[in-house]
Amino acid sequence: MAKSTTTKNTSSHSSYQTSLFDKFEKWGEQNGAKTLYLFLAISLFFSFMLFNARISEAHDDALYLEGGWRYVHEFPNYFYTQNAPLYVLFLGLLTKLFGFKLLLFKLFNVVFSFFAVYFFYKSFYKRIPFIVLVPVMIFVSCNHLIQYYASMTFTEAFYLFLQALFFFWFFKLHDALQENPNGLKHWKKWIMLGFFAFLIATCKSVAIVGVPVLILFFVLEKQWKNAGLALGSYLIFKIPYELIVKLIWGTQNQFAGQSKILLLKDPYDRAQGNDDLAGFIGRFFDNCNLYLGKRFYELLGLREEYIKPIETQLEADKLNKEYKYLAFIVVAVLLVALFKVFSQKNKPLIFFSLYTGAQLLLSFIILQARWDQPRIVLICMPVMLILMYLLLYNSVKKSSMGQAIYFVIAVILSGSVLLSSFKRGVVNIPIVKKNLSGNIYYGYTPDWQNFLKCSEWCADSLPQNTLVASRKAPMSFVYGKGKKFFPIYSVITKDSLTQQSQPDSALAFFASKGVTHIMVGSLRINPKINSGQIINTVHNIVQPIMEKYPNKLKLVHTEGLSEETFVFEITK
Repeated sequence: MAKSTTTKNTSSHSSYQTSLFDKFEKWGEQNGAKTLYLFLAISLFFSFMLFNARISEAHDDALYLEGGWRYVHEFPNYFYTQNAPLYVLFLGLLTKLFGFKLLLFKLFNVVFSFFAVYFFYKSFYKRIPFIVLVPVMIFVSCNHLIQYYASMTFTEAFYLFLQALFFFWFFKLHDALQENPNGLKHWKKWIMLGFFAFLIATCKSVAIVGVPVLILFFVLEKQWKNAGLALGSYLIFKIPYELIVKLIWGTQNQFAGQSKILLLKDPYDRAQGNDDLAGFIGRFFDNCNLYLGKRFYELLGLREEYIKPIETQLEADKLNKEYKYLAFIVVAVLLVALFKVFSQKNKPLIFFSLYTGAQLLLSFIILQARWDQPRIVLICMPVMLILMYLLLYNSVKKSSMGQAIYFVIAVILSGSVLLSSFKRGVVNIPIVKKNLSGNIYYGYTPDWQNFLKCSEWCADSLPQNTLVASRKAPMSFVYGKGKKFFPIYSVITKDSLTQQSQPDSALAFFASKGVTHIMVGSLRINPKINSGQIINTVHNIVQPIMEKYPNKLKLVHTEGLSEETFVFEITK
């Protein structure tokens, strides 16, 4: 009887050994290094296929470039406070060493993206099933938005690189603690983990959650000494950094400028005041729908970015309802996956799940929904995908049919990511060729070409002591060859009845800031369509002045024959 049972179990085990999952796992063990090289090669291929030699219309990359330049040329009277300063400090270092060289800055981000792939793979190889790792690595190395940021001076490539190193050293420390629970024996690993916890929190403010989550992780394990070591390993870098900042720049810190903006109901209209508790709760649900019901699926290539203008409230309501359903699916799957990870006591994945969830939660609460930028959720996608694929893997691993279904789903999603990137790459290649051959404006729509050419004209044709007001001042700075422009992000001295500027107050404001000229562009609200609808912030300042004082603004330059940009001189 006992012999018969043993034979049956052996037979069952033999059957399992020949399963699709097991074959894939065995192949991964034998070809781990080759697979890593393949992903690195694919990442480089798409990095150059999707290389962008221009500045993004989203403006933030130019803001970082301007910040880096100002660190060099205005030191020590300038400290970047719009968001976390680490990447801007790095750009300042590059500017100091090599001068303001845009292509060089972009190539550094390609390098960061390359090593983000390397360390992410090294972190999770043999930590999760190989058939789970592969589709996640396809996303990490091929996703069109990750590759877009690989050649743009946004923080994402830099951050993904640092985050991968944070993951890598967490695993190193976790393994060491498994062998010897005495945390003090592993002080070098604690220092490395604390160092990268400090770096990610100084690169993106939302990543500050990594520190309390790390402490919470050890508290949940009742490892009180290790919880203290987690805090200490962070503070040995954070405290000297804050002392240096205070010594050089005074009371400045990375949260000073952000907190004031994030509290506002509308970041472009301070007159509306700060949000209340209900407003922040509303932000959470709005952002959840946008990022998990819209951007999540776009990043997987399952839907195109929505470019058709929403013309009626009925259309808006229908779209929002669709986002809610899609977001609910993602949230439900992630919660079940999180429960599964906790029940299996997979401690590293518990930590990464809490860390990623905390980032999403904080982002959804503090960010105004109108920003709606896919990069907010992009940095969390790798861990989210691990949880989802792992849930599916554990659900079907005992069924040969289930394993086949898993394989089909992974191929479809991976194929979608690859196809989405390849299609964009084919479109991008002729554009980047033109850019690199000297046509720096090729690839922009006419409204942006006129705006940026006008910025260049201001640098070349206006006296050096002039100060030009611009709706996109950092972009004007980059294409204006380092000329300083005055930023206008909202209607100044707004009249509550007309929603336009009060002309006398606006003129007094410009005079107090030393503004001598105003650049008025025709930037489209919908970048894909010339519908006549434009960003009219500056127009709402200029028009009341022209109506009350027809001779106060003198037209000195017009750029373009349609979708023009105008430069007006403020006369005395």
